[in-house]
Amino acid sequence: MIGLGLRLAVSGGREALVRLAITAGAVAIGVGLLFTTLAAINGVHAQNARNAWLNTPFVNGLPADREAAGSSDGGQGTSASGGRAAAAAGVDPMWWMTRRDTVQGKEIGRIDVAPIGPRAALAPGVPRMPGPGEYYLSPALARLVDEMPPAQLGDRFPGHRIGILGDAALPAPDSLLALVGRTPQELSGQLGATTVDQVAAIAPEKCAKCVVGIKANGVDLILTVVTGALVFPVLILIGTATRLNAARREQRFAAMRLVGATPRQVSTVSAVEATVAAALGVLLGFLPYLALRGPVTNAKLTGAPFFASDIALTPVQIAAVAVGVPLAAAVAARIALRRVQISPLGVSRRVTPKPPRTWRVVPLVAGLVELSAFLVWHPESVPGQVKAYLSSFLLIALGLVLSGPWLTMKGAGLIARRTQRPATLIAVRRLVDNPTAGFRAVSGLVLALLVMTATIGVITTISEERNHPHGGPQFNNMLVNDLTGGYDQGGERFVSQGPPASPELLQRLRAVPGVRTVLLAHPSDRQLKVQTSDGPATTREVVACRDLEPLKLYGHCAPGAQSAYVPVTWYGRRDESATEWPAAPFTPDQLAATGVLNVVVDTDGSPSAVEQIRTMVDTAYPAERQMMTLGEAWNLAGAELRGFQQLADAVILATFPIAGCSLAVSVAGGLSERKRPFSLLRLTGVPLGTLRRVVAMESMVPLLVMAAVAIGVGLLAADLFLRSQLQYTLHALGAGYYLVVIGGLCAALAIIGATMPLLRRITGPETARNE
Repeated sequence: MIGLGLRLAVSGGREALVRLAITAGAVAIGVGLLFTTLAAINGVHAQNARNAWLNTPFVNGLPADREAAGSSDGGQGTSASGGRAAAAAGVDPMWWMTRRDTVQGKEIGRIDVAPIGPRAALAPGVPRMPGPGEYYLSPALARLVDEMPPAQLGDRFPGHRIGILGDAALPAPDSLLALVGRTPQELSGQLGATTVDQVAAIAPEKCAKCVVGIKANGVDLILTVVTGALVFPVLILIGTATRLNAARREQRFAAMRLVGATPRQVSTVSAVEATVAAALGVLLGFLPYLALRGPVTNAKLTGAPFFASDIALTPVQIAAVAVGVPLAAAVAARIALRRVQISPLGVSRRVTPKPPRTWRVVPLVAGLVELSAFLVWHPESVPGQVKAYLSSFLLIALGLVLSGPWLTMKGAGLIARRTQRPATLIAVRRLVDNPTAGFRAVSGLVLALLVMTATIGVITTISEERNHPHGGPQFNNMLVNDLTGGYDQGGERFVSQGPPASPELLQRLRAVPGVRTVLLAHPSDRQLKVQTSDGPATTREVVACRDLEPLKLYGHCAPGAQSAYVPVTWYGRRDESATEWPAAPFTPDQLAATGVLNVVVDTDGSPSAVEQIRTMVDTAYPAERQMMTLGEAWNLAGAELRGFQQLADAVILATFPIAGCSLAVSVAGGLSERKRPFSLLRLTGVPLGTLRRVVAMESMVPLLVMAAVAIGVGLLAADLFLRSQLQYTLHALGAGYYLVVIGGLCAALAIIGATMPLLRRITGPETARNE
């Protein structure tokens, strides 16, 4: 029977070859997207592995002041805890400080190290650790240093360059990284410096304390989005393709049963046909995967592009898809023959299938009820939340697919009771008779609408909730650094400060062309509650009024005051220009002699002024959070949201083409299956135009009915998710969403219209002959 199945699959004439080609092509599209998805997930994990060494202080380091408490050599030797760890590991410890800098709006990762001994651990991508006055740069940062004047960038790195960081040290090809050598004396007193005895090799998704890279919940997010957005449409596309010309094949298999073939033999023949087409589709699936590999490499799904070598498939994944897809096709073929297995005469006599029952709506309702339950009880852990929401959304998607035939039947029945037009009446009666076949044609598009609506609803609401108004264009001109931060002996975060600013530094800053104002924030003598545009806030900072007044964005002093208490609003989200801050009892000279918490510089926005000021302040006040413009701070804060938006765009771009392919294959297959009844109608005098309207209505009714249901369910699911997870209320979707929906529906109608020319060719008088 296997040989017969192979012969029928490849030697059954033109019709068999066309069916084989269409099925294989549809499977190839689905497999190509599945391969691309798996390779992208592999790329995320590979990029995380490259991020691992940047988390060294968060894996095995201790804050500098806590180390100092256990050290008696002033930074020349090892600390008590660090020395014990180093002795156990057989390596010398080193001081390590991770800093974040910015240039031209791009983030720079800077690692300052000071080995204490010749046997310090080695960072990836370098032959040896840099000594004092030496540094390595990543290729992208080295190009910027060579292109820009030293006063704007190169002067931030003391000493001379001794090499380029290798790919093993770079999370992405365009990463801006610097590994700078310092002395133990220089780093031992710096806030944020730690002693470490090894370079971390734990990927961020496996490290609870890591702050660089994508956490496990980030990877699970990608998996959740991809699973919900791609797997269901791909399965629908493969299922639709394998059922192509199903009615004609059912008749053939029923004839085989009538002449003595057993159900197992018929199943074997059908499985062989489906498996051959699926196996060919798996081989062809490498073509779309190779075509999409380049765009995915540069897609910045994690905020940065991938190395081409990271976007790759493992042998296990290839084997799993190569075995799983043909197996799924064989199972789908087996399910499609259930009527033949039960009664071959039922097929030959065109017995009407049983109508769908009301129970099909239960999974859809259950998914929405589960989402609603999270309003009362919410999982505490991130993995628990991901699993809970994933199960809800998958249940909703499955419920929509299962309930589609029942909803189609109800909608068609409602139209049948209110129409008198022959074409509409024939179409809706056929839908009531077999709603499963009618819904199957549009199921991919309906699912795409559900995924798109829920995704855009969530993204739009988060974007509008977090996009608070700010100070306008001057956000790109205002530079701010942050010297606050450190740890006390108990490991708790506390507010620290830098040394008083020297008159020479202030003079140099004000002498840079394009600088308008320099403002220093100093520690307050007491804690004070003040009223801001966002509500009450606590302040621990004091500023001089003569420097604050030119910066209208940050409010103003009371009349006659020389200094004022101002809350930490330097990276603030609101324009405080109308706010009057309470007066403080300090003169400008008194403040000049105290420490510095923040340096704020207003410029004309010119790149030369911005980068020169940044270099001067970063050199004078090394900090974990280096100077950046307010606009850059906002861009960094919105990086995660932009990543979500990119995922949403990928979902839309992937699901709609898949849904369109499913619709085209299903409509064309439906016409082929019904060519004899349509040819008989033409012989009885029914105009070809009426038949075209019948075909159009058979697709439009389930499409419009289920599109309305999918949009409504998508909006409800998005609102329930936002309320339970983020305490947001769903915002109105923008005009872009409705344009995409209208465009998608018009494209679907165009696909349906494109199949109409087939109707004339397949409904000629010769088709009506008895077969």
